[in-house]
Amino acid sequence: MHSHRLNNWRLTIALLSLILLVVLLLSVSIGPAKIEVQTIFRIILSRLPLVPVSQGQGAPVSAEVIILLLRLPRAIQAALIGASLAVSGVVIQSLFKNPMADPYVVGISSGAALGASTAILLGLGGLLSLPVLAFTGATAAAFIVYNIAKTETGVVVETLLLSGIAVAYFFSAITSFLLYTAGEALHQIIFWLMGGLWASSWPKIAIITPVFILSFAVLQLFARDLNALLLGEEPAQHLGIDVTVLKKIILVSASLLAGVSVAFAGTIGFVGLIIPHVTRLLVGPDHRVLLPASALIGAIFLLSSDILARTILAPAEIPVGVITAFFGAPFFIYLLRTRRRSL
Repeated sequence: MHSHRLNNWRLTIALLSLILLVVLLLSVSIGPAKIEVQTIFRIILSRLPLVPVSQGQGAPVSAEVIILLLRLPRAIQAALIGASLAVSGVVIQSLFKNPMADPYVVGISSGAALGASTAILLGLGGLLSLPVLAFTGATAAAFIVYNIAKTETGVVVETLLLSGIAVAYFFSAITSFLLYTAGEALHQIIFWLMGGLWASSWPKIAIITPVFILSFAVLQLFARDLNALLLGEEPAQHLGIDVTVLKKIILVSASLLAGVSVAFAGTIGFVGLIIPHVTRLLVGPDHRVLLPASALIGAIFLLSSDILARTILAPAEIPVGVITAFFGAPFFIYLLRTRRRSL
């Protein structure tokens, strides 16, 4: 039985990985300039590692610039951010044992947005200062919400949601005040808050990638502990798990993932809310497969949303956050209605 389940998990992960590669290739191939798939493969394969220095294997220089400096980094960054938001949503929902929780509902993304907006306003929008301030804001929001909702017997779900909404609105109010006083930086902050991937670049990927790998590896290491936490804090403690330490690890990891995502792509909603639901329907609640499957589906979802954002009103571009909300909100309403009928 265990062997059969393991084989099913491997098949699912392999299939999702294949779908991700296809969508990634589709994302790189779509754009105003028509570039053949064979040319794309030649350019990518001739530049490993991906450092655009010289022309590769007969491909036009213009095609190399478009693929290596514009489309490919955008596609990779979209995949990384989609995976980061999805994994963050999974562990947040597991921590609070509440399918309504996600980095936005519990205020993490609002804290990250405040930190990143502050960085832009102060002229600290560099590759390092922006994610550091975003992570600081995300972590502060996470621990504020958690401490408000925490009681002697555990986390009260109703208090969690209300405190998360309150903290999110409070941080959003401060962000609005910053917008009011932004001056010349107003346009930059508003454009960034709408959520988009137009500023993708290899240096940003070089920061997002190790953050994602480190956070994902840590969470995957504690996958069994996350499974035990779903049973409740007391049963988890009886199994020898230090629940307090585990919660801090989850909060820091989720804040890192959400913070770096918001820092480099703005506020992109619903990925961390609906992707965990979809993935649980597909592979079940076991975090050993739920985490990697959610990362892959989140990457596929945001990549697909970005393709739509670039093509619906081409040559104009829609912020990708608008696309994710357009699909995410109706799907979440459907989940709410389904859940209500099952009660």
